[in-house]
Amino acid sequence: MQDTALALKAEWGLDINNLVSEETILQMLADRIAKLTAQGPESFYQLMYRLDISEKKLNYVIGDKDVATKIAKLIYDRQLEKIKSRREHKTERTQFNDDSELNW
Repeated sequence: MQDTALALKAEWGLDINNLVSEETILQMLADRIAKLTAQGPESFYQLMYRLDISEKKLNYVIGDKDVATKIAKLIYDRQLEKIKSRREHKTERTQFNDDSELNW
């Protein structure tokens, strides 16, 4: 969760300290999303595209009662996926480099 909090802090300008909970992060993110959506749909949808939030998932939550919180959860989960993917690819690259050095 620490890596996710730091990434969201950097990307969203959230005031997150080291001991914050997932619920607090989601609430802060939901507040930012509510402000963003109030500015207009163009900026919001551009950001969702840039963050690679699934259009299908986004459309599923758009009409819900607590849409900002649900979108915050989508963003949080996507950030977790990115961190996991980076770690896996980093491990694969390290293994590849180690193997290739042995073959020379």
